[in-house]
Amino acid sequence: MSQISQFNQEKNIKGMLPDKITSFWQQGLFHSFSGVNKVNIHYAQFIQQQEQLPTIVIVSGRGESYLKYQELTFDLYQQGYNIFILDHRGQGLSGRLLANLHKGYVAKFQHYVDDLHYFIENIVTHHCPAKPYLLAHSMGAAIATRFMQDSPKAIAAAVISSPMLGFYSGLLPTSIAYTLIAAKLTLNNLISKTPWYFFGQKNYSAVTFSENKLTHSTKRYQIFIDLYKKNNVIQLGGVTTHWLAQSIAAQKNIFANMAQLKTPILLLQAGRDSVVCQQAQNDFCQQLHKLQPQSCPKGVPSRIDGALHELFFEIDDYRNSALSQTINWFKQHKTAAAIS
Repeated sequence: MSQISQFNQEKNIKGMLPDKITSFWQQGLFHSFSGVNKVNIHYAQFIQQQEQLPTIVIVSGRGESYLKYQELTFDLYQQGYNIFILDHRGQGLSGRLLANLHKGYVAKFQHYVDDLHYFIENIVTHHCPAKPYLLAHSMGAAIATRFMQDSPKAIAAAVISSPMLGFYSGLLPTSIAYTLIAAKLTLNNLISKTPWYFFGQKNYSAVTFSENKLTHSTKRYQIFIDLYKKNNVIQLGGVTTHWLAQSIAAQKNIFANMAQLKTPILLLQAGRDSVVCQQAQNDFCQQLHKLQPQSCPKGVPSRIDGALHELFFEIDDYRNSALSQTINWFKQHKTAAAIS
């Protein structure tokens, strides 16, 4: 049986996830730990009964909760991996940082990285001592990349999907966009101690499928919308100017410290992504491959033409490709995973 035939398919999603996925999810362990500044960080883990199987740590994107990752967790578990996933501070089930629970905010981007470091060092490797793999999406990919720079020997191999290595600013030149962010942040800090939303950002409001920039899959998108409607505690609105400034600084740090990336990295690029900057992904791969030829084969991202931002929530053709490439990449580096 091929790998693709073992992944859940859209035809099995009939208004909700299949019973086999929801039943599997209920068998997980759900817990929390105290992150930086004692913020409560929630996580989920799914450990195989058979010992010494490889482990994947999923690092999700902005505004997401691990509750959204049930289908992906199921598929990866079925492929023989232990799975760990956490909700970042300020979103999902983890502790919020502002009085307005909808505002996307983090005091320092490094706090995301430090939370992930604690999670892997004290929880993941406590249960599964061998080096884990990382599968990281969007903002989570930026967090994971900064973590791998801080801890070059901690991870066996990584796949970063639609990584947030730069922002897509549309028709506005990046330099002007960054100037606007800096100016608004300065004004915010002068007038108020409360972080403001950036222009056009607001509290959570469900986006119709026709307006969404994340996926072509009507079924997977509806599951996502229903989940956030049912669990309003995980809803998150737009980003604050402070969050943008911290994220831009983190992106600059990633490029400034490329030489510290020793982990083999595969970058999956969504061909029709309009959420993050594809040119930044291209630049990242070109520079990283020169330093570490085992990363970004041929010096370019692995591009999935036609796909939107969320590759693991896309229609089957795009999602199957992303999943197959991820699993094949990890299998290529299984020797590294066996070294604790």
